[in-house]
Amino acid sequence: MRVLVTGSAGFIGFHLSRRLLAEGHAVTGFDGFSDYYDVGLKRARHDVLAQEARFEAVEGRLETPGLLHDLLGRVRPEIVVHCAAQAGVRYSLANPAAFADSNLAGSFALLEAVRAHPVRHLLLASTSSAYGGNTHLPFRETDRAVTPLSFYAATKLAMEGMAHSYSHLHGIPTTAFRFFTVYGPWGRPDMALFLFTRKILSGEPIEVFGDGAPERDFTYVDDLIEAVRRLLDVPPPGAGPVGPEDTLSPAAPYRLVNIGGGRPVRLDAMIAALEAALGRRAERLFRPLPPGDVARTEASTDLLRRLVGTVPETPIAVGIPAFVDWYRAFYGV
Repeated sequence: MRVLVTGSAGFIGFHLSRRLLAEGHAVTGFDGFSDYYDVGLKRARHDVLAQEARFEAVEGRLETPGLLHDLLGRVRPEIVVHCAAQAGVRYSLANPAAFADSNLAGSFALLEAVRAHPVRHLLLASTSSAYGGNTHLPFRETDRAVTPLSFYAATKLAMEGMAHSYSHLHGIPTTAFRFFTVYGPWGRPDMALFLFTRKILSGEPIEVFGDGAPERDFTYVDDLIEAVRRLLDVPPPGAGPVGPEDTLSPAAPYRLVNIGGGRPVRLDAMIAALEAALGRRAERLFRPLPPGDVARTEASTDLLRRLVGTVPETPIAVGIPAFVDWYRAFYGV
């Protein structure tokens, strides 16, 4: 296949691109190399991908007029996976304009490009933050998601809505997936696991929000990539709804799917697993839960299993040591 992956220097886009290249597919990786976090890490990810002759790197901003339109016209991908976005719940409090530019204007530019140059399947990375103030657990794709608690979540919900309208108007087979706290090797430096690892190894205290009680549905990156890879081959509408939990739209070839482990872990349990992997104790500074954060996330994976079968679920006792091994090797600590 010819696949365009936006955000290919990002955590998830990198892992997906590497998986596709390993299978022999041609991948065009598009990334803007924003300085939200260490650009050197992003360059290192792209350097790994560039070792494959079937990888083409394209640098640019999503929202640049005409750039994605011209790129799709030249590459003619069969599949587009849109992972590029401005991420970070807390960062959206400080710099909401970055989210409007990338997640709203940038996603609109991509939809316009796909409208002009149709693809077999468009896949969009969304977030569990879209469930917002919903207190019904586990989060099911059929739950109403109308109470975003951060501007980041609001922009992702808007992206889902824009994509549905384009799917309806232009017949674009589209799958949006909501990720749940992805972690693993080559992870994002703004995520808790990465931050905690750096601070514990340097002897700095870590900030623990909500007394360590918040729970997250930690999803190991290899498990998530396996799910995304299988979903590439299941464009909607297919043969129609696969069960009562299906979100297949009655008005468009559009579907929304959770990708998570479905087994929430308390923050203090994650820290304990990290301490064990590092062989060091963390000094804790307890802080209240910040605005925009939720107390618990938990994915219903019933629809995912209906569509692609059982997906591996790596426990944190395995996933966290794998991250630590990568971190020590990459940073030489």
